[in-house]
Amino acid sequence: MIVVSNTTPLIGLAVLQRFDLLRQLFGEIYIAQAVYTEAVVAGREAGGAKHEVSSADWIHTVEVKDRLAVEVLLDELDLGEAETIVLAHELGADWILMDEKKGRRKLSQLGMSKMGTVGILLKAKQVGLLSTIQPDLEKLHQQGFSISQDVINAVLRQAGE
Repeated sequence: MIVVSNTTPLIGLAVLQRFDLLRQLFGEIYIAQAVYTEAVVAGREAGGAKHEVSSADWIHTVEVKDRLAVEVLLDELDLGEAETIVLAHELGADWILMDEKKGRRKLSQLGMSKMGTVGILLKAKQVGLLSTIQPDLEKLHQQGFSISQDVINAVLRQAGE
Protein backbone atom coordinates (compact mmCIF):
# COMPACT_ATOMS: atom_id res chain seq x y z
CA MET A 1 0.00 0.00 0.00
CA ILE A 2 1.35 3.42 -0.98
CA VAL A 3 0.41 6.31 1.33
CA VAL A 4 1.33 9.97 0.79
CA SER A 5 0.81 12.48 3.58
CA ASN A 6 0.37 16.22 3.71
CA THR A 7 1.65 18.18 6.72
CA THR A 8 -1.46 18.58 8.90
CA PRO A 9 -2.08 14.89 9.72
CA LEU A 10 1.59 14.59 10.73
CA ILE A 11 1.26 17.58 13.06
CA GLY A 12 -2.12 16.48 14.40
CA LEU A 13 -0.90 13.02 15.36
CA ALA A 14 2.32 14.46 16.83
CA VAL A 15 0.26 16.85 18.99
CA LEU A 16 -1.76 13.88 20.24
CA GLN A 17 1.41 11.83 20.81
CA ARG A 18 -0.09 9.26 18.44
CA PHE A 19 2.46 9.66 15.62
CA ASP A 20 3.31 5.95 15.64
CA LEU A 21 -0.24 5.12 14.52
CA LEU A 22 0.91 6.09 11.02
CA ARG A 23 3.61 3.40 11.03
CA GLN A 24 1.29 0.85 12.66
CA LEU A 25 -1.51 1.45 10.14
CA PHE A 26 0.43 2.09 6.93
CA GLY A 27 4.01 0.80 7.40
CA GLU A 28 5.71 3.42 5.26
CA ILE A 29 4.64 6.91 4.29
CA TYR A 30 5.85 9.17 1.51
CA ILE A 31 5.96 12.94 1.79
CA ALA A 32 6.83 15.61 -0.75
CA GLN A 33 9.82 17.89 -0.18
CA ALA A 34 7.47 20.82 0.55
CA VAL A 35 5.80 18.80 3.33
CA TYR A 36 9.18 17.96 4.84
CA THR A 37 10.09 21.65 4.70
CA GLU A 38 6.79 22.67 6.35
CA ALA A 39 7.01 20.03 9.09
CA VAL A 40 10.76 19.99 9.82
CA VAL A 41 12.61 23.01 8.42
CA ALA A 42 9.95 25.66 9.06
CA GLY A 43 8.25 23.62 11.80
CA ARG A 44 8.11 24.92 15.32
CA GLU A 45 9.13 22.22 17.76
CA ALA A 46 6.41 22.90 20.35
CA GLY A 47 3.39 20.88 19.27
CA GLY A 48 4.74 20.29 15.79
CA ALA A 49 5.98 17.16 14.08
CA LYS A 50 9.58 18.32 13.58
CA HIS A 51 11.30 15.64 15.65
CA GLU A 52 8.92 12.82 14.67
CA VAL A 53 9.19 13.42 10.92
CA SER A 54 12.95 13.98 10.88
CA SER A 55 13.69 10.86 12.95
CA ALA A 56 11.20 8.39 11.40
CA ASP A 57 13.06 6.03 9.06
CA TRP A 58 9.70 4.83 7.70
CA ILE A 59 8.86 8.27 6.27
CA HIS A 60 10.42 8.84 2.86
CA THR A 61 10.82 12.33 1.43
CA VAL A 62 10.47 12.38 -2.35
CA GLU A 63 11.10 15.20 -4.81
CA VAL A 64 8.10 15.78 -7.09
CA LYS A 65 9.02 15.40 -10.77
CA ASP A 66 6.14 17.19 -12.53
CA ARG A 67 6.77 20.82 -11.51
CA LEU A 68 4.27 22.10 -14.10
CA ALA A 69 1.45 20.14 -12.43
CA VAL A 70 2.47 21.65 -9.09
CA GLU A 71 2.42 25.17 -10.60
CA VAL A 72 -1.09 24.59 -11.99
CA LEU A 73 -2.39 23.45 -8.58
CA LEU A 74 -0.84 26.48 -6.85
CA ASP A 75 -3.72 28.56 -8.23
CA GLU A 76 -5.99 26.76 -5.74
CA LEU A 77 -3.74 25.16 -3.10
CA ASP A 78 -0.65 25.85 -1.01
CA LEU A 79 2.70 24.32 -1.98
CA GLY A 80 2.48 21.39 0.46
CA GLU A 81 -0.99 20.38 -0.74
CA ALA A 82 -0.05 20.78 -4.41
CA GLU A 83 3.13 18.71 -4.08
CA THR A 84 1.28 16.07 -2.04
CA ILE A 85 -1.34 15.61 -4.74
CA VAL A 86 1.20 15.50 -7.58
CA LEU A 87 3.44 13.07 -5.66
CA ALA A 88 0.45 10.84 -4.89
CA HIS A 89 -0.36 10.77 -8.61
CA GLU A 90 3.28 10.05 -9.56
CA LEU A 91 3.56 7.18 -7.05
CA GLY A 92 0.08 5.77 -7.74
CA ALA A 93 -0.85 6.22 -4.07
CA ASP A 94 -3.63 4.17 -2.52
CA TRP A 95 -4.30 6.82 0.14
CA ILE A 96 -3.57 10.52 0.57
CA LEU A 97 -3.56 11.82 4.13
CA MET A 98 -4.90 15.38 4.09
CA ASP A 99 -7.10 17.56 6.28
CA GLU A 100 -7.41 20.85 4.36
CA LYS A 101 -10.82 21.38 2.76
CA LYS A 102 -9.50 22.77 -0.55
CA GLY A 103 -7.04 19.91 -0.91
CA ARG A 104 -9.67 17.31 -0.04
CA ARG A 105 -12.05 18.85 -2.58
CA LYS A 106 -9.35 18.61 -5.27
CA LEU A 107 -8.65 14.97 -4.34
CA SER A 108 -12.39 14.21 -4.69
CA GLN A 109 -12.42 15.88 -8.12
CA LEU A 110 -9.46 13.72 -9.14
CA GLY A 111 -11.06 10.54 -7.74
CA MET A 112 -8.21 9.95 -5.28
CA SER A 113 -8.77 8.22 -1.91
CA LYS A 114 -8.25 10.50 1.07
CA MET A 115 -8.15 10.19 4.83
CA GLY A 116 -7.69 12.94 7.41
CA THR A 117 -6.43 12.95 10.97
CA VAL A 118 -9.88 12.07 12.32
CA GLY A 119 -10.18 9.20 9.84
CA ILE A 120 -6.78 7.88 10.92
CA LEU A 121 -7.93 7.87 14.57
CA LEU A 122 -11.17 6.11 13.60
CA LYS A 123 -9.28 3.47 11.59
CA ALA A 124 -6.91 2.93 14.53
CA LYS A 125 -9.88 2.33 16.82
CA GLN A 126 -11.54 -0.01 14.31
CA VAL A 127 -8.42 -2.20 14.08
CA GLY A 128 -7.90 -2.22 17.86
CA LEU A 129 -4.93 0.14 18.19
CA LEU A 130 -6.98 2.59 20.29
CA SER A 131 -9.68 1.81 22.82
CA THR A 132 -11.27 5.28 22.60
CA ILE A 133 -10.90 8.31 20.35
CA GLN A 134 -13.07 10.87 22.10
CA PRO A 135 -10.23 12.38 24.20
CA ASP A 136 -8.06 12.72 21.08
CA LEU A 137 -10.86 14.40 19.12
CA GLU A 138 -11.45 16.84 21.97
CA LYS A 139 -7.73 17.62 22.19
CA LEU A 140 -7.52 18.27 18.44
CA HIS A 141 -10.50 20.60 18.70
CA GLN A 142 -8.90 22.44 21.64
CA GLN A 143 -5.62 22.75 19.71
CA GLY A 144 -7.44 24.69 16.99
CA PHE A 145 -7.87 21.93 14.43
CA SER A 146 -10.82 22.72 12.22
CA ILE A 147 -13.26 20.02 13.27
CA SER A 148 -16.92 20.84 13.70
CA GLN A 149 -18.92 19.40 16.57
CA ASP A 150 -21.13 17.69 13.97
CA VAL A 151 -18.11 15.85 12.55
CA ILE A 152 -16.92 14.89 16.04
CA ASN A 153 -20.39 13.54 16.92
CA ALA A 154 -20.67 11.60 13.65
CA VAL A 155 -17.22 10.03 14.09
CA LEU A 156 -17.96 9.11 17.70
CA ARG A 157 -21.18 7.41 16.55
CA GLN A 158 -19.19 5.51 13.90
CA ALA A 159 -16.66 4.51 16.57
CA GLY A 160 -19.42 3.33 18.91
CA GLU A 161 -18.56 5.92 21.56
